[in-house]
Order: sequence, then structure tokens, then C-alpha cells
Amino acid sequence: MEKLLLIGIDTRSMLNSALKLDYDIYSASYFSTSDTPIIENQKVILNESDGESCGLFEDQFSPQHILDVSEDYLDEVDYIIPISGISPNDFPSRYRKKILGTKDTRYIENKLNFYRKIKDEILTPMTFRLTDMDEAFEINENHDEVQFILKPIQGSGGYGINHLDKLGNLEFNDGEFILQEYIKGINLSSSVLASRNDAKCIINTRLLTENDFEKNNSFRYIGNILPLTEESVMANVKDLDKITGEMDSTSEMLAHKFKLIGSNGVDYILNENGLYVIEVNARLQGTFECVEKSLGINMLEAHIKACQGEIIDIPEPQYYSYKKIIYSPSRMKYEKIDLDNIYDLPHIGSITEKGEPLLTIIDKDKDFKKLYEKVELSSQIVNDIARKGQQGGK
Repeated sequence: MEKLLLIGIDTRSMLNSALKLDYDIYSASYFSTSDTPIIENQKVILNESDGESCGLFEDQFSPQHILDVSEDYLDEVDYIIPISGISPNDFPSRYRKKILGTKDTRYIENKLNFYRKIKDEILTPMTFRLTDMDEAFEINENHDEVQFILKPIQGSGGYGINHLDKLGNLEFNDGEFILQEYIKGINLSSSVLASRNDAKCIINTRLLTENDFEKNNSFRYIGNILPLTEESVMANVKDLDKITGEMDSTSEMLAHKFKLIGSNGVDYILNENGLYVIEVNARLQGTFECVEKSLGINMLEAHIKACQGEIIDIPEPQYYSYKKIIYSPSRMKYEKIDLDNIYDLPHIGSITEKGEPLLTIIDKDKDFKKLYEKVELSSQIVNDIARKGQQGGK
């Protein structure tokens, strides 16, 4: 039996799908939530324990660490699927041939390179390379009518993005950040399957950031609702069918342009000026389980088949699906929460720091309003429990 390694921040959802396929499965992850399947070949960096803090993810996670701890797996397996948190370009060259997915992501993950590749073809935010903060403020002064945000030149999940006018002095190395025009609008995303000769957008979604709920100018990723309809877009959008058609064609064009393979995501912002392309995520996306629940397919199988040259037939959506990540509102010690739509659960007794990911709510329903109310009720319950379980300390 062929051996398949899933590697990244959290492999739980992909493991559940992988165990239904005919592979000997290996896993290497930063997190191992209490609902992660236990398999024979499994490595975890964060070992949660009763009364101990899980710490701060941004301070503790590095792609190199996860590569180091899984080096023997990299040698042993036949195939590797990198997921969120690790790039194909992080792997030593001798392992890249084993990767199922886009192997060269240099012009995708580097936001400046990506902008330069598409700026003459597609509507995209004005973007500048920075050498220091003085340059950022000079550019800002020369564009009175534009608001700007500062972004790491590489990164995902909305981490490290700030409005320029909210920042004081910031020191950074040459090429580490870009200055980008701030596009205010509705966050959207496409999921596209691509083989060497074909590409097909399988579903469009409403992408959610923290600002959608807290109105706090945070760009941090919260979740998705799909499929994209007049209800799930949660805004007054004219000609939505035309918009989704443009998303389909643009996502498929980008898949061909950047030679994407397997399952990939394209993020957009929609406003009165049109549909702006923000970035491409050349990997399995955070919508993974939502797509499975809505379409009734095994998304990992669809990804693997696309990598091997076959785009599966995509059924029509049968359900709305909604994913919402809960970031802990307090420093809390986790105790069992009695809800049937929560995932990525901490181990009992472990301590989650304030602002760190606590768990994920994922649900489906044929009725959008019922689904939204159900997920928001679960969100309120989890947040109330977290506040009541507040711990002293850091």
C-alpha cells in the first residue's frame, strides 16, 4: 500500500478524509486536538497537558521545526500533501517530487511577485515593495486619496496585517513587508481544482474575517459560508450570478497561469469598483470540511485525483455550510463543552491563551437562516463558557 503524509499546522480534517482512502496514512502537525484521529504514524509538536498553557502559536510554530521532526517520514512515504502552515518551497528539493499539489509557489506566496505577475491583467490592489517605514509614509503622502495596509510579503490567515495609520515606528528587514492599497468591501473566495490540462472552479464562498464580527479592523481569518448566494453573501450585491461567473473564470485562468495542481483557493474583495484579486492559496483550503458537507464529496480524494490528471464531476450543493473559528476571549482552562457542531477541541484541562484559536464550529443546513442562527448560538455559548472559565496568569 502506498504511503501518504499529511503535514501542516492541523491535520485533523484531512486525516478524517484520508482514512477513507486506500493509503497508509502518516501525519505530522503542530496541533493535535482531542478530536484528531489517532494513527500509528503520527508526530505532534504541541503536547497539551492538564494545567499547562498551549502558549502563543505565532511565537512557537515554524515550518522548519515540523520538517525537522518529520524527517524520517519524508524519507519513508511515497507522497506528501502540505497543508496550511508549510509551503512546498520549505521542503528540501529531494522531497518536492513527492508532493501532491503545486510544487513551485514562489510567484504565488510572495505577494509582491504575485502582484507584478497579474497587475496588468486583473483588478488588484496597488502594491509597493518597502525598504523602511520612511518609504511607506512617503508613498502614503503621495497618494492622498488612498488608504494603505502593511503586509508581510509572505503569510496567510490575515496575521501581521495592519492599517498604516494605526502603526508607529516599525523596524523590518529589506523585502519583509509590502505596502498595499486597502480595498474596503466584501471578502469572497473560490475553490478551484486543477490538473495539468484543466481547471474547474467547484464552489464560491463568503470569506469571513474578524472585522465582519468585531468591526475592529482585524484581517484575521474567521471562516467561510458556502455556497455563495444572495443570502450567504450577507450584503446587498447586484448581479451576483455575474459576479460568481467572473470568479469562476478568473480563478480558472489563474490556475492555468500559475500552473496550479490539485485543490487551490483564490481570495477576492468585491466593492463598487469590481472584483479585486487579493491572493492565491496553492493548497487545500480552510473550506475543506464545508465543501465536503455541502457537496457530499471527499475533498482529499478530489485533490489527489486532480494531481493525477482527473477533475472529478462536481455535484450541485445540497446544503449551506458554515465554518467559524473561535479565538478565546480570555485565558481559559478547557472543560468539555456539550455541543454537537464543535471541532478542533483542546485537550481537557489544557490552557488556551487569550486571542489564540480555541475551537472551530462547523455545521450545515438546507436553510441558510437556520444554519446561521445555529452557528451564532454555538459561538455565543462557547464564548460565554470561555469568559466564565477565565484563568489568571499570562
